[in-house]
Amino acid sequence: MNQEEINDYKKAGEIAKKVKEYARSIIKKDTLLLEIAEKIESEIIELGAKPAFPVNLSINEIAAHYTPSFDDKTLACGLLKVDFGAHINGCIVDVAFSLDLENNEENKKLILASEKALASAIEIVKKEKNKEVWKIGKTIQEEITAFNFSPIRNLSGHALGEFRIHAGLTIPNTNNGNETRLEEGAYAIEPFATTGIGSVYEGGKSGIYSLQERKAVRTMEARKILDFIEEEYKTLPFCSRWLVKQFGTKALFSLSLLEKEGILHHYPQLIEKGKGKVSQAENTILINKEKVEVLG
Repeated sequence: MNQEEINDYKKAGEIAKKVKEYARSIIKKDTLLLEIAEKIESEIIELGAKPAFPVNLSINEIAAHYTPSFDDKTLACGLLKVDFGAHINGCIVDVAFSLDLENNEENKKLILASEKALASAIEIVKKEKNKEVWKIGKTIQEEITAFNFSPIRNLSGHALGEFRIHAGLTIPNTNNGNETRLEEGAYAIEPFATTGIGSVYEGGKSGIYSLQERKAVRTMEARKILDFIEEEYKTLPFCSRWLVKQFGTKALFSLSLLEKEGILHHYPQLIEKGKGKVSQAENTILINKEKVEVLG
């Protein structure tokens, strides 16, 4: 990384911290998820960054990839995961936290489990000279199981790249024996704790997409939307809600066409297999010349 990239990561991190505080202040039980998402995304832009992906607002057994549609009437309730990212020039800071919106002791314990797992994982990265990913996973697993919950095995943290949320390397939430080491760069660590069996399956479509492959498009409207996607989001995830705001509801047909042609990837919702409630905690770290800095 050059100094300009490091500065962009740090600026994105400062913005993410402010947005996290703002999000906690506005989220109340029975608030429209649509209102929450749009306020968080607007705050990211207002503070000088761009959303790295649509705000995820996933309730109870939905672990990830729920963002409200343009006409969504879902209300905030239960155990709510709030997952968002801010980027400056493609340098991404990815953070998440969970809220108990029903004053439930089990929810509070689940939130504490994922938060303690995250804090312990970051401490391991700071202390270990050889930052092997299995050690991070082992720490997360031990912290969550100490609460008698399960870590979600098939969700993981990840390296962050320029305009790339998942940049190759994964950081497990269990001890998977992987001796790969964290080198210089940015990484998102994200423990998930659940009352279920510790695995997710792919559920319904989320309305979240990313550009997969540029191909020729026959219809003028779809071509116009594809050009906008490529220019505005590059390889970062985006959602149908954003395109409806830009082009109106006719954009939905073009999205469907682009998905069918294999040009866009449509992310599924990720749901805990045992229908257990899920908490999430996430932060981004920057490793630079052996120094580990927490960004979000």
